[in-house]
Amino acid sequence: MKGTKTATFLEMIKFEHTIFALPFAFMGAMLGAVVGQGHLPSWIQIGWIILAMIGARSAAMGLNRIIDKTFDKNNPRTAGRAIPAGLLSSKEVILFVLISFIVLFFATANLSTLSMKLLPLAVFMLVFYSYTKRFTWMCHIILGLTIALAPLGGWVAVTGHIDGYALILYASVALWTAGFDVIYACQDVEFDRQAGLHSIPQRFGVARALWIAKGLHFLTAIGFLSMFLFVSELSWLYFVGVIVSYALLIYEHMLVKPSNLTKLNTAFFTMNGVLSIVIFSFTCLDLVVRFVW
Repeated sequence: MKGTKTATFLEMIKFEHTIFALPFAFMGAMLGAVVGQGHLPSWIQIGWIILAMIGARSAAMGLNRIIDKTFDKNNPRTAGRAIPAGLLSSKEVILFVLISFIVLFFATANLSTLSMKLLPLAVFMLVFYSYTKRFTWMCHIILGLTIALAPLGGWVAVTGHIDGYALILYASVALWTAGFDVIYACQDVEFDRQAGLHSIPQRFGVARALWIAKGLHFLTAIGFLSMFLFVSELSWLYFVGVIVSYALLIYEHMLVKPSNLTKLNTAFFTMNGVLSIVIFSFTCLDLVVRFVW
């Protein structure tokens, strides 16, 4: 029974989707340490960052499931989620969220002073973004700004400050997240209209939404390239990772068409999961080669 309950919690928070943000948190930490201090982050710092990410993401997803439980129940695509399906009670999920926030607080307390100072803002964003689709089609941008706290948090955790390079990375990940969230929202256009929810696909239609997603990802590409142009610690190895990431973004958009959304999940999960791993791996290889080997 415990194993089943654990599996239900993991499914509820889509634990496998951690692959979207965690590599960028590591990337932010590595770049911050190298650019700001001339060395790689310690394993202890990486460990606390992992724990903070687990706490933050678990709290955010648990809150989202509680806040959206009525909409999830009425949407055929989400009716099988843990709360509407009766697999977990709201009280259980609330307790889970509280524990997750405690984990986040404990981990953050072991990182930089600025990390603790920014924690209330991070918690606010984690709570606020779940409400935004009730009143604005810019909800995808808010989600992007929330998810992008992962690399910014990694940077701040090891440096104790924010600079222009950190903001470029933050903006790039925010735009990337917003872009793929627009694509993902295309499958819920009809339900959003019926339920009075807001999204870019609901506001502008699927065809225009996909073009907006392309525009957001074009800006993402500029952001990743800017890191290569302006951060002297990055070399051609990082640039190769950027080029591969561009190819993945292009392929992602080739998979989804206004008249055919059957490959949407592949475009959303597989391509973006691979992209985050690719760009982090090449960044890691670049920095390890230059600063360790």
